[in-house]
Amino acid sequence: MEENGHKEHLIVKHREELFMVYFSTVVAVCGSYAFGTCVGYSSPTQFSIMDELSLSFSQYSIFGSILTTGAMLGAITGGRIADFLGRKGAMRLSSVICGAGWLAIYLAKEPMVLYLGRFLAGYSIGIISYVVPMFVGEISPNKLRGALSSTNQLSIVIGLSTAYVMGAFVGWRILALLGVIPCGLLFLGLFFIPESPRWLAMNGQQEEFEAALRKLRGKDADISYERSTIQEYLDILETLPKATFINLFDTSNYRAVIISVGLMAFQQFVGINGIIFYSTEIFKSAGFNPSLGTILFGILQVGVTAGGALLIDRAGRRPLLMMSASGLLLGSLLIAFSFLCKAHTLALTLVPNLAFVGVLVYIASFSIGMGAGPWLIMSEVFPLHIKGLGGGLVTLVNWFGSWVISYTFNFLMLWSEHGTFFLYAFVCLLAIIFIYQIVPETKGRSLEEIHASLNS
Repeated sequence: MEENGHKEHLIVKHREELFMVYFSTVVAVCGSYAFGTCVGYSSPTQFSIMDELSLSFSQYSIFGSILTTGAMLGAITGGRIADFLGRKGAMRLSSVICGAGWLAIYLAKEPMVLYLGRFLAGYSIGIISYVVPMFVGEISPNKLRGALSSTNQLSIVIGLSTAYVMGAFVGWRILALLGVIPCGLLFLGLFFIPESPRWLAMNGQQEEFEAALRKLRGKDADISYERSTIQEYLDILETLPKATFINLFDTSNYRAVIISVGLMAFQQFVGINGIIFYSTEIFKSAGFNPSLGTILFGILQVGVTAGGALLIDRAGRRPLLMMSASGLLLGSLLIAFSFLCKAHTLALTLVPNLAFVGVLVYIASFSIGMGAGPWLIMSEVFPLHIKGLGGGLVTLVNWFGSWVISYTFNFLMLWSEHGTFFLYAFVCLLAIIFIYQIVPETKGRSLEEIHASLNS
């Protein structure tokens, strides 16, 4: 009995010590939730906005795609902003810009105001998509970093699904107004959490660095080893010249660039945004009930992403990424064969179910690894002095890939429905090879240990 009581006491003490880490993560991923609502907004509101503001399809296409344009600009500047203003400063700025974007959409009476609001929202989530996983990665203890960083992707998925569901019940202006709420929660929550200790140390704020680390680890925790490890690593970085874009490709940094850029490129070029944006069309083309398919799609995406967050610190990054890429290959092949059977009028009764199972296998596989994994590893592999530059480059690659897939998907489907998914399957095969050959395991290691191993 005494032993059980002692264990319970240790568990409660552990939770109390890490309360600020959990709370800080919850505050930060309010930005990720806002990200998801921004991406999901244009789908359920399309026809109501077009009717009320008399927009043509081409005008609404501008409204939908300008989000990505803003996000690419946000990605380019986000790293420098996070280095200059701090991680909290970058998140605070993005919350204000995102809130302003939503208000512009809410008040819009003409297309230009609508475009401006959408561009501002895009710019803000370009910053958020970089700074949130980096902040969470920097404040988390080694053993929890994977699980806590995965809440970034989980919150994006929940925000996306919420926008879809709420869009069926409220008008487009009210939905835009609701988008301000997570921005406000992020802005206010940032007043109650500490800055990233690593950013404070990098900027010479020694007292603030120790105070933030103490706040995150608990008042009775022994922070001496972590403090000295971070400080020793920063002492080495101080001997290096100021980082420029060219420094990303130095022998000490190029492996981090290859790993991060490669994973982000594969995350997009396996075709995920084609599946997400056009899942209704895929179900309809294959003869499956699109409403039922979309509902099950959203539920599965949230559930499996949550499962991946629980597994990533137990199973490790590499096994989940390998499992994810292999599942994406299988899902792509199932969808491709369903369209191939349809094109050649073979086993037509199986076509809808084959497409449905293929899409669900695909989205489940993406959610368990390739959704959160690249963002987590990006936050882990870059040394502090080039994190802003490297993270900006990687986030730009991600948004550029998102734009390419979104833009080309309909053209590819017109060319060949089954050919499109055989092409994505080939990219999935390349991703498996890349992960197996290039991507290291980072589970349970400090950020400083990861950087040292990449340079060895």
